Amino acid sequence: MQSKIVVGGLPPAFSLFPSLNKTFTFHQILVLIITFLAYASFHASRKPPSIVKSVLGPSVNEQSNSPIDNGWAPFNGTEGTQRLGELDLAFLSSYALGMYFAGHLGDRIDLRLFLVFGMMGSGILTVVFGLGYWMNVHLLGFYMTVQIVCGLFQSIGWPCVVSVVGNWCGKEKRGLIMGVWNSHTSVGNIVGSVIASSVLDSGWGWSFALPGGLVIVSGLVVFMCLVVSPHDLGFEEPGKEIEMSLAAETVVVEEDKEDDDVGLLETVNLDDDDDSLSAIGFLEAWKLPGVAPFAFCLFFSKLVAYTFLYWLPYYLRHQAVAGVYISHKTAGILSTVFDIGGVFGGISAGFISDKIKARALTSIAFLSLSIPVLIMYRVYGSVSMFINIGLMFISGLLVNGPYALITTAVAADLGTQDSIKGNGRALATVTAIIDGTGSVGAALGPLLAGYISSRGWNSVFFMLIVSIFFAGLFLVRLAKAEIKEMSSSGELIASSGP
Repeated sequence: MQSKIVVGGLPPAFSLFPSLNKTFTFHQILVLIITFLAYASFHASRKPPSIVKSVLGPSVNEQSNSPIDNGWAPFNGTEGTQRLGELDLAFLSSYALGMYFAGHLGDRIDLRLFLVFGMMGSGILTVVFGLGYWMNVHLLGFYMTVQIVCGLFQSIGWPCVVSVVGNWCGKEKRGLIMGVWNSHTSVGNIVGSVIASSVLDSGWGWSFALPGGLVIVSGLVVFMCLVVSPHDLGFEEPGKEIEMSLAAETVVVEEDKEDDDVGLLETVNLDDDDDSLSAIGFLEAWKLPGVAPFAFCLFFSKLVAYTFLYWLPYYLRHQAVAGVYISHKTAGILSTVFDIGGVFGGISAGFISDKIKARALTSIAFLSLSIPVLIMYRVYGSVSMFINIGLMFISGLLVNGPYALITTAVAADLGTQDSIKGNGRALATVTAIIDGTGSVGAALGPLLAGYISSRGWNSVFFMLIVSIFFAGLFLVRLAKAEIKEMSSSGELIASSGP
C-alpha cells in the first residue's frame, strides 16, 4: 500500500543550527510549545475588539444608566452597540466560512508555510484596523472589510496547529493532553487582554497594533522552527507507516493490531483495495454517529463562550461593582479572570472525561452547573469585587470546559470512529462540520448581545442560559448511552471477579 504524505521541508533554524536535531521527545515538546505559541497569538489578536468596545461605543451616564453620544464614529450614538455587534459578526462569519475550506486547501500546501501565511495576514490586518485611529477613519465599511479579511486569515490557524500536533503526539490520555494544550485559547485571551488594556490610555490604535505585532513575531518563530512531521527529521517508529493529512486534522497510522501506541487521534488499518482517500458526502458526514449532536452542542457552547470573549470587558465597564464603576483599563484586565477559569475548565474537563470515559456526560455536567453560576453572577456580581471575581472564575471554568473538550478530544473521537474506516476525506468533512458549526454560533452570540444589551443585560444573560440549556439538550441521548455503557462495563467487571 502506498500512503499519502503531505509534509514540508526542514525549517531554516535546523539548517543554521544542526545541533537542534535532537531526540524525538525533544521535538515533540518543541512542536507543542511552538503550536501553543502560534494559536495563543491568534487569540491574543482577537481580544482587542472586546477591550476597545467601551471606548469606541457610547458611554453610559453613571447617574441615569443611559447612553451618552460620544465614542468613536460610527460606533457611537444610540445604535453603537449594534454596530459593534455587527463588527464581531463580520469577523466571525468569515472565520466560520474559512474553517470549511482551510483544511482542504492546506492538504495541498506546505503546512508550515500555510500557517505562517495565515499568521502574517492576521497580524498585518490587526495592525491595519488600529491604523484607523491614527488615520482618523470613521467609515464602517473600512472596519468591516478589515475584519472580514482578517477572519479568513485567522481560520487557517486551527486546522494547521491541530494537524501538526496530530503528527507528533500519541493518543494516551487524549482528553487531558488536549485539554492542557488547548489552554492556548485562554492564555491568548489573557495575554491579548493585558496588552490591549495596558496601552488603551495611549490611544485605542495601540490596542490593535501590539497584538498584531505579536502574531507577526510568532509567525516568524513558526517559519524558522516548526517541523511539521517526524518524517522531516527521519523519525519513524518500527512497524508503522504514517499518513499525514491536514484535511483530516489527524494522523492515520497502519500498524499491528496489538500495538496501542498510536497517533494523536486514532489508529486504523487500511487495506490496499479500500477507498480511504475518496471523499465522503457532506450529508453523509452529518449522519455519522455523534456528529450532529456534538456539532449543535458546540454551536450553542461557542455562542456563550464568544459572547463573553467579545462583551465581558464592556459589561464590566458599565456595571457598578459595590457602587463603583471601574475604568476601561481595569475592566479589560479584570476580564482575564474568566479566561483563567477557562484554562482550568479545559484541563479538568479533559481529565474527568478520560477518567470516566464519557465525553457527553462530562460536557452536560459542566453545562448544567454553569446555569446557576451565571444566574448568581448576574444577581450577586455587583455586591463586591471579591464575589464578582470568584463567580467570574467559576463561570469561565464551567463555560469553557465543554467548549474546549468538544473542539479537541471529541472532534478527534468523532473523526476517527470505526464507521469512517480511515477515510481521510471523511475526517476532513467531520471536523469541518464540528468546528464550522461551532463558529457559526460564535458569530451569532456577539451579534445578538450587541442588539439585546440595549434592552438590558438581564436579557443577555437570559439568552446565554437558554443557549446553555440547548447545548446540553443535544447531548442527552449520547450521555444516556455512555451511562448505559459504563453500567454494562461495571457489571462485566463484577461478573468476572472471583
